Amino acid sequence: MTTIDVQHITVSYKVGDFTSLGLKDVLIQKIKGTYQAKMFEAVKDVTFSLKKGDLLGIVGTNGAGKSTLLKVISGIMRPTCGSVGTKGSIASLLELASGFDGDLTVKENTFLRGAMLGYTKEYMVNTYQQILEFAELTEYEDRLFRQLSSGMKSRLAFSIACLVKPDILILDEVLSVGDGAFRKKSENKMMEIIEGGATTILVSHSLSQIKRMSTKVLWLDHGEAVDFGDTDNICQAYEKFLKKKK
Repeated sequence: MTTIDVQHITVSYKVGDFTSLGLKDVLIQKIKGTYQAKMFEAVKDVTFSLKKGDLLGIVGTNGAGKSTLLKVISGIMRPTCGSVGTKGSIASLLELASGFDGDLTVKENTFLRGAMLGYTKEYMVNTYQQILEFAELTEYEDRLFRQLSSGMKSRLAFSIACLVKPDILILDEVLSVGDGAFRKKSENKMMEIIEGGATTILVSHSLSQIKRMSTKVLWLDHGEAVDFGDTDNICQAYEKFLKKKK
């Protein structure tokens, strides 16, 4: 069963307008007749589909369009062209602190994030202790979120996203945070999620991580899909590409 269907996604931005130049500069350029707004395509005509239980690893250098594509699939951003179809609940972890309130406690933020993901209070009550234990924050439930270290914040965010059992899980460079022991525990949890039938998209600069975990790989370069499909073949080609750039 197809759970994510991405068809001809393009995301374009206007550059050279007043948002980047300033209103005064734009007016001066218009008076002089030199004003010219240009379009920048962050993602260019990307198409792929995933089935239940797939883990898609997305690779590409900085500026390849990886995070932009994840925002479109998550529903945070609308594409300029194309369409995205998804089936089931989505938990996305794109920016670790997003969706949290620094002036609320760890406990309050856990229930807030759960509500944002569409889960009932009863479900969150039953799951809450598991979330804290996995995040290794049982002693910090009454601590304000802004008082946590970045590692603690990332552990809480990851724990909530994974333990609420979404149908689709989208992660942007979150398995690289925390200490080695937690990264290993996170990878093990990811494998449980895959085996449980969730469809997962993972962006990571760790090619070894992509090789270990992915069932499919999408390679992006300057917004375009270079290749999509077999993990080993694409990772080998991407490694050669990186060596040539050095």
